Amino acid sequence: MGKKSRKEREIKRDSFATQRSKEKTKHTLIAVAVLSGIAVIVGISAYNFMSLDQTAPGAPPGAGILGSAHDHISILVKLHGDTFDFSSQGFQIKSSYIHFEARDSATIHKHASGVTMGYLIESIAIGLDDDCFTFEGSGGDRVFCTNEDFSLKFHVNHEPVPNLTDYVAEDGDKILISYGGETQEQIDSQLAELDALPI
Repeated sequence: MGKKSRKEREIKRDSFATQRSKEKTKHTLIAVAVLSGIAVIVGISAYNFMSLDQTAPGAPPGAGILGSAHDHISILVKLHGDTFDFSSQGFQIKSSYIHFEARDSATIHKHASGVTMGYLIESIAIGLDDDCFTFEGSGGDRVFCTNEDFSLKFHVNHEPVPNLTDYVAEDGDKILISYGGETQEQIDSQLAELDALPI
């Protein structure tokens, strides 16, 4: 009986060891599969994050990812000498990339590199090209276009520029949009008013 019982114990031990080995292998394979799945998810997430500037819905063409810039730009718009007011709710935070905020009419906040002034103007539903400044006013669209008597003028940091549509403003820039029949002295006065605006 001693040999038989020893043999049974050896068989049970071998069977138990085989079973434990199979369980360890099974658990190892499950752990490898889970870790591989996590690695794939992390890889896809990292790729999506890195290419966010091209795939984010509503992202401006050519813009960097949100947070790639934090610039403040002063702006003054004068139409026949009257200051255009961007402080109403209709002009505030229409895009995360570039906007007016806190009912401030004179400071543009830009939160991504490569965002153009054209994108800002479009996001707040104003029409702006080389010759016309258009916005919705009481009683319909208000249009200010260059003609024989009046002209639309643009200045960036006191320098005249032909247009602003493709201009990418930088931190501290000062932008003047002026429409009317101003003399150079009146333009200089508007530029001085712009310089006095707090950012």
